[in-house]
Amino acid sequence: MRPASILHADLDAFYASVEQLLDPSLRGRPIAVGGGVVLAASYEAKALGVRGGMAARQARQVCPQLHFVSGNFREYRRLGDAVMKILGDFTPLVERLSIDEAFVDVTGCERLFGAPAEIARAVRRRVREELGLAISVGVARTKHLAKIASQVAKPDGLVVVDAEKELEFLHGLPVELMWGVGPVTKARLAQVGILRIGELAQAPGGRLQRLLGRALGSKLEALAWNCDAREIQAQPRARSAGAQSALGRRPAAERIYQPTLWHLADRVATRLRAGSRPGRTVTVRVRFADLRATTRSLTLPAPISATATLAEIAEELVRGVLANHRDEKIISLLAVSVSNLEKPQVLQLELPLALEDEKRRPGSRQGAARAAVDKAIDTIRDRFGWEAVGYGPAAIGVSRSVPDEFRELAEKEL
Repeated sequence: MRPASILHADLDAFYASVEQLLDPSLRGRPIAVGGGVVLAASYEAKALGVRGGMAARQARQVCPQLHFVSGNFREYRRLGDAVMKILGDFTPLVERLSIDEAFVDVTGCERLFGAPAEIARAVRRRVREELGLAISVGVARTKHLAKIASQVAKPDGLVVVDAEKELEFLHGLPVELMWGVGPVTKARLAQVGILRIGELAQAPGGRLQRLLGRALGSKLEALAWNCDAREIQAQPRARSAGAQSALGRRPAAERIYQPTLWHLADRVATRLRAGSRPGRTVTVRVRFADLRATTRSLTLPAPISATATLAEIAEELVRGVLANHRDEKIISLLAVSVSNLEKPQVLQLELPLALEDEKRRPGSRQGAARAAVDKAIDTIRDRFGWEAVGYGPAAIGVSRSVPDEFRELAEKEL
């Protein structure tokens, strides 16, 4: 059995904490980052019922003294990178999950820096002293358990899970701490009386698979017994690129979703081109007023990275989702992602055969024209900044989109 040598380090209420660090007058006060929607809340605000994703009006009703700040994403990135550098001073085996959290494997570092628990304490001390931020750390034998331990440690704590007492620690915890258990899965498990991880572990495998599906049921059953063989991936190659926008509560109308989808497609396609990684599968996610979400995807015959092509496909997919959910009149979030990424290949030019999807084919005359436009826009933005030029359909309502820098999981580099 390997020792407990995997750390999961997670900055506490990161975005709000940075704002309080930059402006000392905000310390100890309930604050929220965002505008029309709460993107993040301080612990003081969370204690009063404010949650990420809330509409600003609802958040102010819950907490009248709530103070909104617009967000300083450049500082978030700078401080997040500084934390990763501190982790990298102890070991090169750092797997960054997002702007503010990472896994670290400190196996073999004992002679240099001490036991894993000592390393975790040193990380927390340095982040506090050098950056002025609080970070919670979980130490365990597996990635899944280390992540759960860091959640239990919050705020500003350290939890080390003894390898001999893993199941004793794990089975008493609520199921929502598990990786992969969101609000919908939590509700389904509650319907059959499963509230704790230990209850999930004791449930017959067939029952979980019937309730949650074969893949998720099997995965959760294994994790409930701490069966997680995943290793730290120091610099994994991205398998997808995506962006999302929290809308609050907006009508499920084209005038709302079209500019948002174009804005998201522009962000995603720009990253695909920058990384020279076009993709074949386009996926959209639509979240409704009650936080239920539906996804829809399309796999193409050739990989794409053109903004207009991605936006048009995303529009079609969202229209398909809404056509199948005619009773849903409100949308609260839209997301666009591209997967099945490939290395760029020699482009085969196509004859103008007036095919229905001709403009989406990279080798067609229209596809080449779209690539030329994207190249020109990328060049202008590289020189003069993102806001210097853009696509007309994305110009309406862009201010309501959540910036790329603020995602549930910040995108890894392609």
